[in-house]
Amino acid sequence: MTFLSVIIPTRNRAKSLADTLASLVKQTYSADWYEVLVIDNGSTDNTRDVCTTFRDKIPQLRYFYEEKPGLHVGRHLGMKMAKAEILVFADDDIEAFPTWLEAIVESFKDKDVVLVGGKNLPKFESEPPDWILKMWKKNKSGERILGYLSILDLGDIKKVTTPYHVYGCNFSIRKSVLMKAGGFHPDAMPQELIQYRGDGETYVSQYIEKQEMWTIYNPDASVYHLVPEARLSEEYFCKRAYLQGISDSYTKIRNDAHDRFFTAYRLKWFLRLHRKKWQLYLNMKRRLFEKSYYKGYSMHQNASRKDKTLYEWIIRTHYMDG
Repeated sequence: MTFLSVIIPTRNRAKSLADTLASLVKQTYSADWYEVLVIDNGSTDNTRDVCTTFRDKIPQLRYFYEEKPGLHVGRHLGMKMAKAEILVFADDDIEAFPTWLEAIVESFKDKDVVLVGGKNLPKFESEPPDWILKMWKKNKSGERILGYLSILDLGDIKKVTTPYHVYGCNFSIRKSVLMKAGGFHPDAMPQELIQYRGDGETYVSQYIEKQEMWTIYNPDASVYHLVPEARLSEEYFCKRAYLQGISDSYTKIRNDAHDRFFTAYRLKWFLRLHRKKWQLYLNMKRRLFEKSYYKGYSMHQNASRKDKTLYEWIIRTHYMDG
């Protein structure tokens, strides 16, 4: 049997965290062969109490409190404290398929595989508007991809895929590879520190792609991802586009400073992928979201030119020290 470390960073989402932990109790993989590390990134709700209630159901559940802000801080603390070589990163609002961990282990039996993901199916809190449902329809390849809601379905066949199709809410990686990559970049920063946002796990995916390492999509290693009602709105998509603009500005600055390897802006890639759908149904919304994207991109570019501390943060070698 292969030992796994499941790492769940969380902040003030005790209710959804309870649902996530409940789905781990139902795993077909023996609880003797995985640990769960909940990294509490400064919660003020009853997150600690929720973890306490699951200690009898998940024998190897460990709770850590870290008040420093940033998703990367929680992820790196989990990486540091993990006992396993295979790290399973999950969001605090997913519900795993019962076969999730078993399928991850099966996928990593091939020593060439360094990254594994599966479906991230939406668990809509309320009925989505028609324009979102049209974006979530299958493309010509029979795939559904809606990155702004972190949902994805590449079909029912296990296959090699691009690392960019493994989202952070369901992201399993060899610890040795993650450390060689230099860990995660900043992500999910609080609003008052939003200019310090980076490109999160996208950087790790870029590293894996450049090293020509293998990524596996396994439909049995899948999760349901909560999509709250608040995210089913133009306002949320504009906010998400603004944040993506910041992330892509960050990537551009780093690439220019280090190796000048240029990765196309993620929103442009997203728009090209769905161009026909956008043109037919979403022309006005596309322009609205694109405007928000460039607003975030421009803000970050200007801030990095004016603030030496911010620029030095952006071009750091790694962020594993928090």
